[in-house]
Amino acid sequence: MSPWVRVLGPVTVDGPAGPAALVGARQRTLLALLALGVGTVVPRSRLVDALWGEDPPRTAVRTLHSHVSRVRQALESCGLPGVLLTKEPGYQLELPRAEVDAHRFEDGVRAARACLPDEPEQAAALLTESLAWWRGDALADGEPDGWGRAETERLAEIRLTAIEDLWDANLRLGRHPEAVPELERLATIHPTRERLVELLMRALFHCGRHVDALDRYRRLSNHLAAEFGVDPSHRVNDLHAAILRGELGRNTPTAAGLPPRVGHFAGRTVELDALRHWLAGGTTQIMVVRGSAGIGKTALAVEWAHEVSAHFPDGIVFVDLRGHDPETALTPGEVIARVLDGLGVPPDRLPVSVEQRVAHYRALIHDRKALIVLDNAGTADHVLPLVPNSPHSRILVTSRHRLAAASAYHSVLHVELDALGPGDARALLGRVLGSERVAAEPAATDRLVELCGRIPIALRVAGARLAGRPRQPIAELVAELDQGGLDALSVDGDARSVRTVFASAYQALSDPAARMFRLVGLHPGGTVSSWLAAAIVDDTHGRGRRGVDELAAAHLLNEVAVGRYRFHDLMRRYAVECAADDSESEAAVGRLLDWYLAVAEAANRVLDRGRDRVVATPLHPPRELPFGADPDEVLAFLDGERDNLVPVAAFALRRGHDRVVWQLSYLFSGYFESRGHSDSRVAINRLGLAAAQRAGDPVVEGLMRSGLGVAHIAARQYEAALDHLREALRLMAAAGDLRGIGHAYNNLAAALGELGRFEEAIGACHEAHTVHVANSHTLGAILALNNLGHLYARVGQPDESLHHLHRGLLLARDADDRRLEAAIQHGIGETHRATGALEAALEAFTAALALRRAAGNRRYEARTLVELGATLIDAGREAEAGKPLDEAAAIADDLSDEHTADRARAQLHRLSL
Repeated sequence: MSPWVRVLGPVTVDGPAGPAALVGARQRTLLALLALGVGTVVPRSRLVDALWGEDPPRTAVRTLHSHVSRVRQALESCGLPGVLLTKEPGYQLELPRAEVDAHRFEDGVRAARACLPDEPEQAAALLTESLAWWRGDALADGEPDGWGRAETERLAEIRLTAIEDLWDANLRLGRHPEAVPELERLATIHPTRERLVELLMRALFHCGRHVDALDRYRRLSNHLAAEFGVDPSHRVNDLHAAILRGELGRNTPTAAGLPPRVGHFAGRTVELDALRHWLAGGTTQIMVVRGSAGIGKTALAVEWAHEVSAHFPDGIVFVDLRGHDPETALTPGEVIARVLDGLGVPPDRLPVSVEQRVAHYRALIHDRKALIVLDNAGTADHVLPLVPNSPHSRILVTSRHRLAAASAYHSVLHVELDALGPGDARALLGRVLGSERVAAEPAATDRLVELCGRIPIALRVAGARLAGRPRQPIAELVAELDQGGLDALSVDGDARSVRTVFASAYQALSDPAARMFRLVGLHPGGTVSSWLAAAIVDDTHGRGRRGVDELAAAHLLNEVAVGRYRFHDLMRRYAVECAADDSESEAAVGRLLDWYLAVAEAANRVLDRGRDRVVATPLHPPRELPFGADPDEVLAFLDGERDNLVPVAAFALRRGHDRVVWQLSYLFSGYFESRGHSDSRVAINRLGLAAAQRAGDPVVEGLMRSGLGVAHIAARQYEAALDHLREALRLMAAAGDLRGIGHAYNNLAAALGELGRFEEAIGACHEAHTVHVANSHTLGAILALNNLGHLYARVGQPDESLHHLHRGLLLARDADDRRLEAAIQHGIGETHRATGALEAALEAFTAALALRRAAGNRRYEARTLVELGATLIDAGREAEAGKPLDEAAAIADDLSDEHTADRARAQLHRLSL
């Protein structure tokens, strides 16, 4: 049955009593826009913008009332009485979604996309049916302006994307000959639309027209260069390269998420063959590589993953689960978050609950051919949520356990690792030392192999020591190891020991390097920077770096990135044992925590100087810090530390350093505000709250609850946020902490606004402003005015919005707070754009952009560039819009901000239409 309201072409209404008599383009536009927002209130201000654009007549609101009255009469005459309602602050069309063709179209497209790629026939049928609703351009006989015109452009973009999806489905069904003519027609109309050209290239290739496919790539490249000064995307470039080779692949294989191969890998031929057979075999998706600590599980997994990376064109994700230590092991939610991050999901799109993350992961990986490497799994709970729901991807797990519970739900294959065979162990030493040196002392080599228990990590450490002394006979090291004896540090399940090998390498270190080894082992995180290592031993970075280099050369530390190192867990255990007898250990822990406090304090001053309620007080500040005043430099360094922040705070809490814990949780908030990572933000704030409660300071507890509430808002856990913020408000009020009261109200307003409780949110914001003004806290007052501006804009009151934003702008300028001034200018631009005042919006966005560039805040710079480009398109200044949108996409790509990059490219698509 046809819907009553049709807007995908000429605007018509066919009610039970016949067609509605809509007179004039504005009445048709009004009806269509209400239908597109069916079931919701469309504010009068937006309707005025959509009907008259930037320069409405003074009588626009009165004329709008007249149009509404006539449309209501027309609907009643065609048998649809009572469906056009007046609801403040505008009007609402109360009809089922299915009675509007545009909604049927969008719902059908959404259902079709859920079928791709596994059910292309069903997808093609749904898309064909959905596209049939179109009878011409959307609102073909209307005259939409402002956001109304943008809505027609949005529908046109969905239509074109649906056509692309349809031909994608048809190509999956082998319908290449019938696809070529239509795709050629579309590519001629849209010569810079890369997906259309990509589909056409595929169709031409499979029709045997390889030269034509390459020519289409050349034409696309020329168009993109001439119009935008850019090259085709990686995806199209990869397709071009595959056609040149005579084979088609979807993407460039990437092993970017993998650690580097372990140096001097040797042996494991049988195990590698088993992994290759698994890849070539049937439907078993899970392989577990099991063995004791130090046996080479990770080295084998990484070696094989690098070898087969071409088989996984959609990428390889590597996550160290740290399952060997219950105190540092990742939770299942954290594991899924890391995997989603590796698959390109930005932090601001990370679902809240574990269940939502699992669902998002399975939907994302359904059509991908990816390899997930889960290193150091402790339990099957680490693995089970990540089993894909299609056979395209595989999971490779390393563990010290059999993970038997996984086999209860899925088919699981196992590779068991034991010590290397004698020949492979000799080969490994030969690769480290050179075959001539090993061949010159065969008996000593065989004895060294046995003393190392044929354990790869022990062999590498022993080999590294000998490599550093090229004239030392192997027999001399063997004699030292024989005298040392074999004692307690055993590899699980093996009676032989590796402690003697470790001790030999440790005793050969210079005194400064040996001191660094045992003290750095106290660090609870996954990696250690050279800056922290220097601070722990109370030295300059230059001298500290030499000590780290010595440890890496001896294979006692592994460099995993420039200036960043990781202990093997067995080596860490040995380092901690060495530190147990060192009287300096407690002081080293203090320097470690003081380094994090100093880093947090310095980063907070750069990233958010308004966050000044906590000033870190390290007892022993480090001699040097790893960054200066450049925000990008600060964020880049803290990105490397991110996985350490929660373990360090938990470590400090266990050792009774409560002050350090709550100070860290407060001072790192600016970093999390910039980068996201809501799970870690919530976790560190929970630790801060626990420390404050143990300290018994209600003011600090209120501050920590306020921070935890904001962390829950960032994680989109709004009810939990309200609980903590209300308790924070109670604590602040009891203590008479006016500034804390004001911030608690501001944060409550943010949570209430996200829950759609706008009246309460606006009330809380006014309370915040009143308290901050009474307390002469200017920055808090500015923030409240900024929030009020956003809230009033969301409820369709642009005049109130601009009133509060302009008040905040004056105060921000007086306070010389460029960060808040930029945020307010951006908000002013958004409000003006929503009302169709495009020149005023452009002026505000331009001002915000200059401020954000001056501050080096690239994340927010990209967001303002998107709004600037979109507003230029709205204003008909398409020739100027491409540059800011290209810049926004480039910055967002550089920062892995997928949400902003997608928005920039969506606007670029508008330019290409």
